[in-house]
Amino acid sequence: MRVVHDLVMSRVVLRLVLSTVVAGCSGAPALPRAQPIGDPTATAVSTAKPTTTANATPSPSDTPVVTPSPEPIGFLPLGDSYTIGTSVDESERWPNQLVELLGDRVPLRLVANPAVNGYTSADLIRDELDLVDVHRPGLVGVLIGVNDVVRGVPEERYRANVAQILDHLVERVGAGRVFAVATPDYTLTPAGADYGDPETNRAAIERFNAILQMEAEERHIAFVDITPVANRAGTDSSLVARDGLHPSGRQYLAWAELIEPVVEEMLSGE
Repeated sequence: MRVVHDLVMSRVVLRLVLSTVVAGCSGAPALPRAQPIGDPTATAVSTAKPTTTANATPSPSDTPVVTPSPEPIGFLPLGDSYTIGTSVDESERWPNQLVELLGDRVPLRLVANPAVNGYTSADLIRDELDLVDVHRPGLVGVLIGVNDVVRGVPEERYRANVAQILDHLVERVGAGRVFAVATPDYTLTPAGADYGDPETNRAAIERFNAILQMEAEERHIAFVDITPVANRAGTDSSLVARDGLHPSGRQYLAWAELIEPVVEEMLSGE
């Protein structure tokens, strides 16, 4: 009986132990099945949060590139009443209208207009030429000669003055940044006869224009001939200002339209 009792007790203890082990195993979390190293079917588990594009910072390549506008080139016109625009509004002067015509294609900034009514080439040398060093322009226009004709300045004196003016400008800004403009024939206007014999002065204006053109071209300076437009003033009163002598704003616009392509070619691509 002792043996039977011990056998029974051993089975009870064994059952209790097995129950405890089974109970403990059923409450433990299952471990994930390990994947073999290098298994191409293995799925990586990522803990990173999904990205959103709502508040994403754009990369430099996404930012639009803004090309800055070129700095305007300083423009200084030199001359007499035709450059200062006697008898027309400031906005109607040919230098101002030239700036407007070129616009953003070739931006110019009119730094000053020191031209004076009645000035000769000698006056320009004395009072205007030094302003190139003051304003340091990138473009200079020259229109001078009509008052040399009216005052009877000898042709050789005018030629020497023009040479001095152009040489100074070439030295300061370069030949490619200077242009010269012809003098219009004022004798064709209603008041032209009040300033000397029309035939004599008409011939003198042609000779002085030829001198200016020759001196300019010898220095590779552009010369703009506005006489085809100016010569229509004798038959088209809209081209003459209210004083009956100087060009109107409409005529100056036509001048600017002739000068525009010359300046654009000079300055394009710079």
